[in-house]
Amino acid sequence: MLLITSKMNTWMELEIVRSSIHYGLHFLFPGLIAYLFFPTIWKKAWLIMVLTMVIDLDHLLATPIFDPNRCSIGFHTFHSYFAAIVYLGMLIFSKTRIIALGLIFHLVTDALDCLWLL
Repeated sequence: MLLITSKMNTWMELEIVRSSIHYGLHFLFPGLIAYLFFPTIWKKAWLIMVLTMVIDLDHLLATPIFDPNRCSIGFHTFHSYFAAIVYLGMLIFSKTRIIALGLIFHLVTDALDCLWLL
């Protein structure tokens, strides 16, 4: 019983680390990117990048809506490889560059999360 409890505690600790890294990358790291690449408007850039989390609305189209063991890259519409190409294309235009960075970094963060599932 002690071994099972110990394994369960280790698993829960890893899930806490995984979630902390995932959401830290979604919400905090864009602030660093904004500060480094857009120093004069970093707060606005950070907000825009955080608002790109709206692409997670595509999770509402899935069943179940949330599955912690599902890789969203290539599964959800706005997390598709085609969408990634569109987001990369958005980097070309200065008016969409901050949004594109937010979207691309969102996909990178989710891809890193997929590595936890391997």
